[in-house]
Amino acid sequence: MSLIRLLRTLQLALKSLSLHKLRSGLTMLGIVFGVFSVIAMLAIGEGASHQAQMQVLQLGATNIICVSVKPPQETSQSSGSHRQSFGLRYGLLRSDYNLLASTVPTVTQAIPIREMPKEARHQDRALNTRLVGCTPPYMEVNHLSLASGRFITDQDNASNANVAVIANEVVESLFPLADPLGKSLRVDGKYFRIVGVTRRRTASAAVGGSLSGQDFNKDIYIPIKTLRVRFGDQVARRTSGSFSLETVQLNQITLQIRDRDDVIPTAEVVRESLDRDHKDKKDVSVVVPLELLKQADQIRRIFNIVLGSIAAISLIVGGIGIMNIMLANVTERTREIGIRRALGAKRRDIVHQFLMETTVLAGTGGLIGLVFGICTPLAFGWIKWFVMNFVMTTDTAGSELGQMFVQMQPRLALWSLPVAFGISVVIGIVSGLYPAVVAARLDPIEALRHE
Repeated sequence: MSLIRLLRTLQLALKSLSLHKLRSGLTMLGIVFGVFSVIAMLAIGEGASHQAQMQVLQLGATNIICVSVKPPQETSQSSGSHRQSFGLRYGLLRSDYNLLASTVPTVTQAIPIREMPKEARHQDRALNTRLVGCTPPYMEVNHLSLASGRFITDQDNASNANVAVIANEVVESLFPLADPLGKSLRVDGKYFRIVGVTRRRTASAAVGGSLSGQDFNKDIYIPIKTLRVRFGDQVARRTSGSFSLETVQLNQITLQIRDRDDVIPTAEVVRESLDRDHKDKKDVSVVVPLELLKQADQIRRIFNIVLGSIAAISLIVGGIGIMNIMLANVTERTREIGIRRALGAKRRDIVHQFLMETTVLAGTGGLIGLVFGICTPLAFGWIKWFVMNFVMTTDTAGSELGQMFVQMQPRLALWSLPVAFGISVVIGIVSGLYPAVVAARLDPIEALRHE
């Protein structure tokens, strides 16, 4: 078809569609919402996937995390080595730390961590906090930053110094009107001198099923050797009138690996090393962020396929709507088709005219849907603002699901823009093909007689 004939056909198509503006607009809506839903759902899926991947990356792609896990009740009861007269004993040992730090050649640094729930006090103010015994690399591994002062040093750890670094919410609760640096903090009757304050850090959501979500804003960090000397390994728990003691030497050991390619093989070595003393107890878990990252990427692909397929159904529905309207057009314009055939128009001219009309409908609807889809992040921001200010309560916002919603941000998948638009045009052409053929096959004599 020459350019002049193509432009003439386009002009006729626009004129025909403009005669029924409302019907044409309603027909396009199916394509508009179809393209918009494809782009929007893929953007939300990409945003959720990106959020999960960032949470995994915060754990470190070259890290291996060994975690103490409270064993199942039946295991702890059947294992005599677990339950002593002083309570339940489980989890990572300092000997495990020494073994992994000294015998695994690909480990560049091993970071021991011990955590205890404690009540911190300053004068008449009190706050339930998480007391964390750690070493200097803890700050870098957990992406903490200082608002003032300094973090724990190797000298503090070697000398069992009574120093503490406190998090943002500890400052707000215990030192609302004063600079905490240099002041004392009391934990279980023991005093610590505050040497640093960390900035607010976004709480991490649960990852992988082996690591629970953590809020770093109520933490108190002290040297790990100081924690052992001042508080020991036992934690007393009082729940529903009962009393129990648990003995845990280390809650976590984070291993930093030299090279990313060595992470998976080293993880196998670590698991084998820990299985020697913990296999029957089931009180230790090894988490490999790199494995979680690969799983998250695989889930992202599946998620995109599922969401894209669901959204594509609306495009098909839109195509059916176009076919329905075009078939109705053929019936209404039977006499017009007969006149054009009598004046010399060929069958292919009739096909071209109806295909051009469906292409214009689908293409215009696709472009409008494309604009709506590109605005998805902005629209989601408005929805999030409305929900956070008028729907979500304080308890809901503090929940894990609420935190995920607050942190979620759709990310446009650029490849989805041409794909969604292209599919809309293809569906429009395919939907208009049958009505166009029906129109072209009308007998001119019978068409002229049609009323």
